Amino acid sequence: MNSSGVVFPLSSDGVRSTSALGRSVVADALRDVDPVGARAAEHETNWRQGYVLHFRRLVEAGLDSADAARRIAAGGLASLHARMRVQTDDAEITLAESLNQGAHPWATEVVTGTGTPERELVLPYRGSRLYGDSLARQLDSWALAGVIEPSTAEAVQQVMANPDWLDLSDVRLVTIGAGAEMGPLRAVLRWGGEVTAVDLPRPGIWRDLIDVARRYPGRLHLPARPGSGDLETRAGADLIGELPEIARWLSDLDGRLVLGNYVYADGATYVRVAMAVDALTAHLTTARPDTAVSFLATPTDVFAVPGDVVEHSVRAYEKHSPLRAVRRPLKVLSAGRLLQRNYAPGADPGICDSLVPQQGPNYALAKRLQRWRATTERSRGRTVSLNVAPPTRTRSVMKNRALAAVYSGAHRFGVEVFEPGTANTLMAALLVHDLRRPSPAGTHPWMDEAATAAHGGLWRSAYAPRSALGLAAVVGIAGARG
Repeated sequence: MNSSGVVFPLSSDGVRSTSALGRSVVADALRDVDPVGARAAEHETNWRQGYVLHFRRLVEAGLDSADAARRIAAGGLASLHARMRVQTDDAEITLAESLNQGAHPWATEVVTGTGTPERELVLPYRGSRLYGDSLARQLDSWALAGVIEPSTAEAVQQVMANPDWLDLSDVRLVTIGAGAEMGPLRAVLRWGGEVTAVDLPRPGIWRDLIDVARRYPGRLHLPARPGSGDLETRAGADLIGELPEIARWLSDLDGRLVLGNYVYADGATYVRVAMAVDALTAHLTTARPDTAVSFLATPTDVFAVPGDVVEHSVRAYEKHSPLRAVRRPLKVLSAGRLLQRNYAPGADPGICDSLVPQQGPNYALAKRLQRWRATTERSRGRTVSLNVAPPTRTRSVMKNRALAAVYSGAHRFGVEVFEPGTANTLMAALLVHDLRRPSPAGTHPWMDEAATAAHGGLWRSAYAPRSALGLAAVVGIAGARG
């Protein structure tokens, strides 16, 4: 693990332990609301396997009141910011202290595209381009099948009815993790918008982004070191190692900022880069109160869901199907582990626990802290876009053989796995909706998270996701070999 920039804190034995941090942060988040849960997290002896129960408890403990949920979010963020450190050449300092240092070394380069902006929402789907009536029918079909929530279809239909909303040239959209397949950069550039890109200084990333920007009618702003070399070799910035400089560069930008968090990294690095983005967000929203924030929530997490979602799942469980015929013997053979109900009938709200243990506690923490930030900023009256994205065949997912196999068999369990082009355009349309029709904080944070979710069917499936994962993988492998 790189020992400079944003780092994990040293534990009592002098090791930068990701497990020690995870246990402590979850315990701190729960402590004020659920002391018993906090102690259980602190004393978990096998964090890499046992974290799943504690991340579920973070949701359950906040259900009794909106205040409890907000205190959990605030406690988790406070713990992370108090514990994580920035290692400089001279000392270890807090994230907040690091943001008061240094000037940035970059010039702002602008790549201006060509062509005519799209002024109608077009969604690529299975080799077709859906728009107008065909897109409306697909949205209705997804909602009826339980692939997206009805509110998701309604939000996208509002964007379709107001095509002028697609022009985001009146805001400065900052895509942090600009090269991410799930991010909105490509869609917004197609619509003629202004996008400011932040990503690692890797020529391959920037070659692709610059090529996209030149093909589409929008304008791409990016940080680049002065010099005579090709732009892709000079572009980029490292969030973990250059956090203060990035903060200074973004502070110099004109216009209303929309900070979009689309970063991803493997393992422990994901927590480090996610914390860098969160520190940047806290810093810029304080300095520029009109700043909006945007996140994509992973579908493989724990969510509270409305009663109508539970009812849909219960009906699916009771419906005659090939799986129903083999359900009882499979349950007996697996000691009850396979094909469990997704929810107890009548639960309102229900708890959809879609955590995938193979993704690990660092992934769970990096994604959960984004939800905590969204809850906290929404409670302050800030414009927040947080939407649950569908399972998607991104490169980062498909390189994991176990997850790739699960995704190949997921359709047998009522879950639709999206292609990146479909998913990122759909989520960009929801971002547009949230910016043009911002919603105030609801009566409870879980309701804000459940609104306009595009979960791919995980919430409304008959079966608890983890109880079907193994079978989905077997089906996927068999299908690939067949």
